[in-house]
Amino acid sequence: MRVSGPLAGAALKTLAGHLPKSRRATLCRFQGQDGVALDEGLALWFPGPGSATGEDLAELHLHGGRAVVAAVLSALDQVQGLRPATAGEFTRRAFENGRIDLAEAEGLADLLAAETESQRASALLLAGGGLGRRVDAWQAELLRISALVEASLDFSDEGDVGDIADDRVFQGCDALAQDIAAMLEAPPVERLRDGVKVVLGGPPNSGKSSLINALAGRDVAIVTDVAGTTRDRIEVPLALGGVPLVLTDTAGLRSGGDAIEAIGIARAEAALAEADIILWLGEAGDAPEGALLVAAKSDVEASQRLGLAVSAHTGEGIDALKSEIVTCARALLPKPGALALNRRHRGILKEVLAMVTAAAEASDGLIIAEHLREARAALDRLTGRSGVEDMLDALFGAFCVGK
Repeated sequence: MRVSGPLAGAALKTLAGHLPKSRRATLCRFQGQDGVALDEGLALWFPGPGSATGEDLAELHLHGGRAVVAAVLSALDQVQGLRPATAGEFTRRAFENGRIDLAEAEGLADLLAAETESQRASALLLAGGGLGRRVDAWQAELLRISALVEASLDFSDEGDVGDIADDRVFQGCDALAQDIAAMLEAPPVERLRDGVKVVLGGPPNSGKSSLINALAGRDVAIVTDVAGTTRDRIEVPLALGGVPLVLTDTAGLRSGGDAIEAIGIARAEAALAEADIILWLGEAGDAPEGALLVAAKSDVEASQRLGLAVSAHTGEGIDALKSEIVTCARALLPKPGALALNRRHRGILKEVLAMVTAAAEASDGLIIAEHLREARAALDRLTGRSGVEDMLDALFGAFCVGK
């Protein structure tokens, strides 16, 4: 249980009877203001600003019974000036007090939601300030270039100050633009966080529903011999080899059918258009470009079609298909140890890239200086130094109360 703020020390003294040495776990007997014993556990005291929130912070490590937690909460309620924390308030205070930047807070949110090893590693890199350090380096370079431009504007009559056409300005802008562009080309974090979209497509009765059941390891789709059984998209999130995936079964593609089947086919076509990986169970000539060809029903059909032969009934080829899916999916995900940007990061960095590129192409010193100023301001929004009030409530509201 955590207490943060100027009354944290008073609250800890009330419950433990004294203020333990800072940053040292101390065995304490917790009691209420009436002297009644509540629990025996560990207390830790972190004076601000060297704490997780940047404020005085107390931690109570209690036995987890509901009665114990309720009794200690009741005792804290009796300390004048204390109130329950709102969702994500500890992390928000850490951000507002400069202990973490906005990108680190986003990384912590991803870390709390991580379900696979790759998600955990990527979130930990962001939460550890990886993007913030990269932004700091970009800001330092922008300031260096801006200083050259400002010097040329203010002291152009001095012999040791270059003019606005100084190659250092344009070379610096070009190098910075290339660095930012390279990061924007990297795979986005959404694929890692939400899963690589693997869509099964093909004509009716080609074995899509049986195959998705085999891949998922459970019955998620109805399987019959009646063509057109699947009428809607069926999505199954799972992880293979530590890689997050979303498998999607779709309606069989064919002309004709009733109005409901036509809606299902339209949704199938939309799913195929959005897919990262397509498993095509039809003829090779009908396959979308780049699809993995799968010859399903290998146990009952002597198919001459190209592709990996699999059978959901006997298990033939299923492991090989899983391995192929994982290989393809990993190529679409951020590389281990590499920063992965979310949609907000990419949107801001595209603005920065546009400003830096415009500065490199301009010839008027005032215009170059303004573009560089706008680029610096955009990077401040990326780390939360300015202009992000409209999204803070949504971000920190998604955290649990303990964070």
